[in-house]
Amino acid sequence: MLFGANLLDPRATKGAFQPDAQCAEPVLPSLLIRFAAVPLMLALAACAPAVKEPEGPPPPVPGYEAIQDGEFHINQVDPHYLPEHMRRQLVPWNGPQGAGSIVVDTHSRRLYYVMGDGTAMRYAIAVGREGLGFQGDGTIQRKQEWPSWTPTANMVRSRPDLYAAYAGGLPGGLMNPLGARALYLYRGGRDTMFRIHGTQENSSIGRATSAGCIRLFNQDIIDLFGRADYGTRVHVRSAAESLALEGPMIEDENGRMMPYSPEAAAAIEERRLAKAEAEREALLEGQPLPEATVVPGTAGMVETPTQPVSYFDRPMQ
Repeated sequence: MLFGANLLDPRATKGAFQPDAQCAEPVLPSLLIRFAAVPLMLALAACAPAVKEPEGPPPPVPGYEAIQDGEFHINQVDPHYLPEHMRRQLVPWNGPQGAGSIVVDTHSRRLYYVMGDGTAMRYAIAVGREGLGFQGDGTIQRKQEWPSWTPTANMVRSRPDLYAAYAGGLPGGLMNPLGARALYLYRGGRDTMFRIHGTQENSSIGRATSAGCIRLFNQDIIDLFGRADYGTRVHVRSAAESLALEGPMIEDENGRMMPYSPEAAAAIEERRLAKAEAEREALLEGQPLPEATVVPGTAGMVETPTQPVSYFDRPMQ
């Protein structure tokens, strides 16, 4: 630039740098266009939908948070598996068993630890085929944290493809079907093969399962394990006792037991129909069936009836 020159006089810039005329002429209009576009861009940005941050896991239900149990980390129980009636809770006790007793109701799929002040701690349970084979009384003669598991000789012989690899036993841990704790029931000094234990398969709680004995959420079996001493009496109710003390029960659309009422039956049927319709639409669209569909107004998840066969649903010793 030439100092002191009249910038409007083209002669003042002779010999100085002058941009190409084709580039120089649009400079001012283009700057005006850019400045004019700023408010428009801001307005469009304000109208654009906000980017949704990925959702984290839902907050845990109190009592079912994640636990670091020694070397093992137990995940929190998904709140979808914990409608109110499935949670560990203190309830009035109306049975004849005394304080310090465990009462297993395989028909209503509930377990009670009798407190002795007219109350009992109630837990939701899953009931396997072996769990239905015992009735009456026994005592806890063995307790084990993170128990090992060994298939019976008959299991190994009949299904070597499944059980031969575990013939020597499976150490306790997160992949063990007995979960974090196990209580072993004896009668007359002999092992009844009846077990009360934990599980990693939280979706099974409240249901009748293909195999196993009596399973609880790991958080619940840890709580029960701390209450039950050696020699604790265990009573397994008959169907007649269950009906007299619990009243009639009904399976909901997820295969879990709940108290029967005409209103509950109608609501369950409505949710079954909604689930069937959702499955039909998914098939028509060529989409895989969802593992679970939340239906507004329900206490938990409406799940597809088919669940993958897992190691945890196999018979156990």
